[in-house]
Amino acid sequence: MSILAGLALLVATIAFMEGVAYVMHRWVMHGFGWFLHESHHRPRTGFWELNDLYFVIFASPSITLLVGAAYFGFPDWCGWVGGGIAAYGAIYLGFHDIIVHRRVTTGYVPRSSYMKRIVQAHRLHHAVETKQGTVSFGFIWAPKPEALKAELKRRELAGVRAPGVQDGSGRVVERV
Repeated sequence: MSILAGLALLVATIAFMEGVAYVMHRWVMHGFGWFLHESHHRPRTGFWELNDLYFVIFASPSITLLVGAAYFGFPDWCGWVGGGIAAYGAIYLGFHDIIVHRRVTTGYVPRSSYMKRIVQAHRLHHAVETKQGTVSFGFIWAPKPEALKAELKRRELAGVRAPGVQDGSGRVVERV
């Protein structure tokens, strides 16, 4: 496989992974996998939370494809797809854990309208403390915060935390 074709496959995989992440977050993590993900919607008591197991679970296909392509004769495309999954994981880690939840102190302050939108959308996701009723499930793309606030109001704020309660990142929730 040519480098250009491989890079195109890697970029396509990153884009595809946003859809996979949306589906997994909405229907697995906020579905039957809530027993792990619930820890992420509560104030964190230490550095790790049960939800972190999802990072290991979702990294497994990437590791399998990369190791298989490097050592076990898997086709070349497997390495590029595995790399795309890993790249998406790195983007997720940067956006979600470092920028939004500040699990690592960087001093970074979102200034671009895109980054502000991603951060605000995720905070609105965490304004709901229940398994149902949440909004915004993506990580690289998010609807406009105004649309998310309108959706929460349409749902009559079902499951929205009381003002002053902390979200999963330890920030105090404001009224929607």
